Amino acid sequence: MLIFLELIAICLALMILIPFFMILVNSFKDIRESALFGLSLPTKWQFSNYKDIFGQAHIFRGFMNSIFISGCVVVIVNIFASMAAFIIQRRDSRFLRSAYYMFIMGLIVPVSIVPTIKLMGDLHIRGTYFSLIMYYTALLLPFAVFLLVGFMKSIPRELDEAALLEGCGYFRLYWQIILPLIITVLVTVTIVVLVSVWNDFFGPFYLMTDSTKWTIVLQIFNFVTMYSTNWGVVFAFMVVVVAPILIIYLFLQRYIIDGLTAGSLKG
Repeated sequence: MLIFLELIAICLALMILIPFFMILVNSFKDIRESALFGLSLPTKWQFSNYKDIFGQAHIFRGFMNSIFISGCVVVIVNIFASMAAFIIQRRDSRFLRSAYYMFIMGLIVPVSIVPTIKLMGDLHIRGTYFSLIMYYTALLLPFAVFLLVGFMKSIPRELDEAALLEGCGYFRLYWQIILPLIITVLVTVTIVVLVSVWNDFFGPFYLMTDSTKWTIVLQIFNFVTMYSTNWGVVFAFMVVVVAPILIIYLFLQRYIIDGLTAGSLKG
């Protein structure tokens, strides 16, 4: 039975890897071969596709925009989610319990883009980096709070009481004692937030009106309209966009599993 399940897992993994393999292989094909969208190796490897990619300045601008927005969202979500989870889990208050339930509602109720666009327009921040950062923060903060509250339940309150008896304030308790204990979960939150922001299309598509502030995913959309007849170049662009986030995910996947397991089992 175990061998059968392992075979199923291997087959599913191969099915997931097929699109990545197709993108990688076709990125080295010429305009004729790449239009066939096949899985065969190229008859002649076209490294010029990548040369065409890096020869365009807006590619680097898109990368910098994505890095800036993703970095800001990661920092903001980690800081505010960890603080909110700390005070929600450590203080017995009806108001804080209600606030926690509101965060849970944020996981259940889908975000509607039309009211979001209207709100950003009324605040006169649509088309700015700030609007997109706030949009992603509101979207991803509930998940981070939910995960961190679940993990903090496993940290004994006696640790807090001992620190407070020694004259430790609440902020120092959070910063020097609680925060080091939740690093694993924060790494998990970081990866989930980073992947979500980096891969998102609809947020910047609706909120970013200035093409100089487009993220790298929007640059792909624009690139396809420009090079729709040369799919080899389009596939090469996809490889360049996916590679950084995929490498980070592969290196830190152990922390994701540990963090999600800790937040679910110990909560």
